[in-house]
Amino acid sequence: MAIAQPSVATRRSGSHPLRRRVRVLLAEADIVPGRGRPWDPVIHEPRFYGRVLVQGSLGLGESYMEGWWDVDSLDGFLHRLLARGVDERVRGLAAWLDEVRARLLNLQTVRRSREVGLRHYDVGNELFARMLGGRMVYSCGYWREATDLDAAQEAKLDLVCRKLGLRPGMRVLDIGCGWGEALKFAAERYGVAGVGVTISREQAEYARRLCDGLPVEIRLQDYREIAEPFDRIFSIGMFEHVGVRNYTRYFDVARRCLASDGLFLLHSIGSNESARQSDPWIARYIFPNTMLPSAVQVAAAAEGRFVIEDWHNFGADYDRTLQAWRANIERAWDELSPRYDDRFRRMWRFYLAGAMASFRARRIQLWQLVLSPGGVPGGYVPLR
Repeated sequence: MAIAQPSVATRRSGSHPLRRRVRVLLAEADIVPGRGRPWDPVIHEPRFYGRVLVQGSLGLGESYMEGWWDVDSLDGFLHRLLARGVDERVRGLAAWLDEVRARLLNLQTVRRSREVGLRHYDVGNELFARMLGGRMVYSCGYWREATDLDAAQEAKLDLVCRKLGLRPGMRVLDIGCGWGEALKFAAERYGVAGVGVTISREQAEYARRLCDGLPVEIRLQDYREIAEPFDRIFSIGMFEHVGVRNYTRYFDVARRCLASDGLFLLHSIGSNESARQSDPWIARYIFPNTMLPSAVQVAAAAEGRFVIEDWHNFGADYDRTLQAWRANIERAWDELSPRYDDRFRRMWRFYLAGAMASFRARRIQLWQLVLSPGGVPGGYVPLR
């Protein structure tokens, strides 16, 4: 994406008042540029100060991508900003414009929803294969008893299956099936048949190969087009792309497809506060047209459609998952395609570090909800 030329104000941002203003804000998080601690940045470009004040998180992320500043511990730096709420005091024009756009438009229509598949999930299976580990599972692992990433992902998949009470012969729907690992696991370990839907062509092609020979069908299809019966439904790491304007329709789809005695497991990142749009930098470079739901938004959409049987938060596990992904991809960069150039690598590092910081500061969570159409007779027994 082309970067607009700096304004006159931005070109002058090396001036002392702007630098002093940013340094005062950083000091609130015990960050001092050039001091030498792991979280203290080194500023290479004086225009950094004005750009951050004008553009907020968008300017912070773009200036890092362009090499205007560096820091030994990127996640440590960002965590300090988030933990002290410094980011909320420098939102920038882009955040305001994104908020207006989200209020006026449905950013997750069928047409717009496909953009995240093209721009993120289709950036290359080789990248995700090297980052995600033994299983192509792009969601939080469950580290309660696990000591490595692969074990944590297997524990998460097994937790999903156990919470749903999967049994041989059941028919299962995976809304947003990714690369097919969850359905493969459920079919092999629990004897179910399944249908998975994704809007990513590369994911669909990979998932079909992965699940070859199993009673699993992978479709390149929007979730709104599904209208057939299933005994169980799960959706792992997809609800973040649905958008608040579409939550009720999403739950309506799940309800019409689920047997009256069925269970639905929703696995999603969640925000502590209700919003309608994502962070401007994330929206522009990582996940276009997405947003994180709040507990209020989820509960309101489920009302009248489902009984919430269980609400499990293990968001702290996501920091550890992201650290494992970062370690994997940092070892792999030099073996990947040249298209993942230095700018892409810096973008990806900022993305992973920002996610770590957000979970570490407990600004965002990881939820697993178990829902039933009319309530489990005698009550649902939560599993952990």
